[in-house]
Amino acid sequence: MATVSKERWFTLTLAEQLGNIGSEVGRAAKWQGKDEKSFWGAVGRAMELFELTQMDKRWKKRRSEIDRAREVFADAVLGGKEYHSFLPDVERYFMWFAFLARPRV
Repeated sequence: MATVSKERWFTLTLAEQLGNIGSEVGRAAKWQGKDEKSFWGAVGRAMELFELTQMDKRWKKRRSEIDRAREVFADAVLGGKEYHSFLPDVERYFMWFAFLARPRV
């Protein structure tokens, strides 16, 4: 994913932001155990997008949910020891936001 500016990120809806995070989660899942550099690149981008979403003042009341999603993602990246989470499961969760954000045809 190309680097996104804070200004641009803060114009996206929550569904769009989470859908974009989900794209990076999907990339991480795709490369896990196959290509270390691509895997960690996707993980890093997802974490950056989580940070931007957490900074978005519009989601102040949703902050604990966003924090928990980030925590579960990090757990999946590190082997699922805390929550027994796995990247394909986390990806499925985020894909619903991508569907929600899609323009209606």
